Amino acid sequence: MKIHKEGRGSIGVAVGVYVLLNLLSFYFFYGISPLISWSILLLSTVPFGLVIYFFRIPFRHHAHSDDWVIAPCDGKVVAIEEVECDEYFEGRRIQVSIFMSVLNVHVNRYPIGGKVIYKKYHPGKYLFAWHPKSSTENERYTTVLQHRNGKLILAKQIAGALAKRIVNYSEEGMGVRQNEELGFIKFGSRMDVLLPLGTEVLVKLGDRPKGGVTPIAKW
Repeated sequence: MKIHKEGRGSIGVAVGVYVLLNLLSFYFFYGISPLISWSILLLSTVPFGLVIYFFRIPFRHHAHSDDWVIAPCDGKVVAIEEVECDEYFEGRRIQVSIFMSVLNVHVNRYPIGGKVIYKKYHPGKYLFAWHPKSSTENERYTTVLQHRNGKLILAKQIAGALAKRIVNYSEEGMGVRQNEELGFIKFGSRMDVLLPLGTEVLVKLGDRPKGGVTPIAKW
């Protein structure tokens, strides 16, 4: 396991707060009651540990196949439905939505290899990421990828109620490999993948795919 580069600032702040809090605690309270200082140390270690845990990148053997669309993130499948496209595409597509809790790995990956042909940032609200309207009303990044077989998919990074920063590393025209890092969303979020009609979906509601590992659809 390693720590993602997007966590450097947050972890740096967390380290500073953690150290300062406990230095002050032991300076002012240890002489009165050591139990107070040790209790503060233990209680502050939990949120400090969670901040580090949030930015983890576990070592995994990623799946690769031209026939598969791989999960772009960890989380829980909260929607599988046909939707009317409101961006880039006309007509209907199959939408697979994966909700990421604060305990999930928050690295976002390219579900297919190919070429980035469209990228757009949308400012917006911060509804809870499991809310259906979060797909169209929340802050989000949209990336459209073209597979070498010519098929197109849309990957949408959506901020949640806690997430205030979405990072997207893609650029229009760049070639990408399946499971390379697409970006990162901080503290609770969601990803939607819009697939061509007729694509075979391999997951069901409630499934918990792993990013870069679990096939969610098949051409």
